[in-house]
Amino acid sequence: MSVSARKFLHLLAGLFVCATVCASDASAQNYPVKPVRIVVGFTPGGVADAIARLLAQKLTESLGQTVLVENRGGASGAIAYDMVAKAPPDGYTLLIVGATAAVLPALRANLPYDLERDLAAVSLVAIAPFVLVVHPSVPARNAKELIALVRSRPGKLSYGTVGAGSPPHLMAELFKLMAKVDIVHIPYKGGAENAIANASGQVEMSFLSVPSLLPLRAGGRVRPLAVSSAKRASFLPDLPTLDESGLTGYDYSNWNGVTAPAGLPKDILTRLNTLIGKAVSAPDMKESLNAQGLEPQTSTPEYFTTFIHNEVAKNAKLIKLIGMKAE
Repeated sequence: MSVSARKFLHLLAGLFVCATVCASDASAQNYPVKPVRIVVGFTPGGVADAIARLLAQKLTESLGQTVLVENRGGASGAIAYDMVAKAPPDGYTLLIVGATAAVLPALRANLPYDLERDLAAVSLVAIAPFVLVVHPSVPARNAKELIALVRSRPGKLSYGTVGAGSPPHLMAELFKLMAKVDIVHIPYKGGAENAIANASGQVEMSFLSVPSLLPLRAGGRVRPLAVSSAKRASFLPDLPTLDESGLTGYDYSNWNGVTAPAGLPKDILTRLNTLIGKAVSAPDMKESLNAQGLEPQTSTPEYFTTFIHNEVAKNAKLIKLIGMKAE
């Protein structure tokens, strides 16, 4: 190849790179020019759906484009996660992820996506502490008394959950490991069924979400003992943490955040992160999140990336310790 031909090819390559970068910059500056969708991997009515709808309203106002919520339920969220992982990384498809997303890699052997590789962390939105409760017939007024009781009656008491591998199940299994107790697991089809089972005495204890707890607590049908998070919940300040109650280092909460397809342009990622932070810090959204039993908590993309990695590793270790096998 002649020198002039090589120079021409180098020029063409340079022009192509320049055009690509300039197009990317222009796209980021003009974003968004059409509606944005937030995908939820569960049916309407749950916490993830509620968060998505609150965010959609705020982002519609700040972005100047309609932000829609799309529910793609099934496979514990995996159908939606896979769909978003394969979507164009242009900022027009976002995804609400939660604690279950960080459990699936340890329970599903052949997921069609990789949570950490294929999705870009945008921001945390909220942490959801659960509450360890007992039926009123259980003679324990705090977590220390409950641990002593269960140790004196190994294998005799039971706890309910919304299913094997769910965050409440792993919360209870972590409790068992750290407290060195033997409690029988009774899975139910959903949160409402589990809460009813605990309130009726079918099981002695459970880790309940705050929305499930509050009406039962008001009616004296369950006795809350402690929260699962590292810090006390702002909306349940009277309840100690399990860490305070003798299980030093105990910390397992549900959580939700926003992700997007990997490769999202940095300018769009930064803008979305900033706008989500402003939305979540708004007084009316804080109030709405608290009503769902959620502590507002946003983050940088870098922090959320590390957070997801640590959650995946924590769950993999816990699932291995309790002997659950990947399907």
